[in-house]
Amino acid sequence: MRLSASEIRDLQVEIADRLYIQVGSWHLYLGDAGLAEALAVECAARLDQGALACARQALEAVQVPIGGGSSRLPLARLLPPGQLQDLEELLANRG
Repeated sequence: MRLSASEIRDLQVEIADRLYIQVGSWHLYLGDAGLAEALAVECAARLDQGALACARQALEAVQVPIGGGSSRLPLARLLPPGQLQDLEELLANRG
C-alpha cells in the first residue's frame, strides 16, 4: 500500500502531536524536535510490511543527531516503550 503525499502529511501531523522522545524527565514531541517528517516518510515506505515491523524498522532508520551532530542515535533508542505502541496504532489505522 502506498500513501499519497497528503496522507503522508496527515501521518506527519499525527506523529508530531502524539509521539515524543524522552531524555531524563523531559518529553520533546517529534514535531518540536523536527523529526516527525522523517519518521512519516520512513513509515510510508515500509507500511506494506505491517504496522509492527514498519514501526520498528522506521524508528531504527531515523537517525537523530546529538551533541551538535557529532554522534547519531536511532530514534528507537530515544522513545519510551509505550510510544512504539502508539506508533503501531497510528500505522494500523492506515493499513
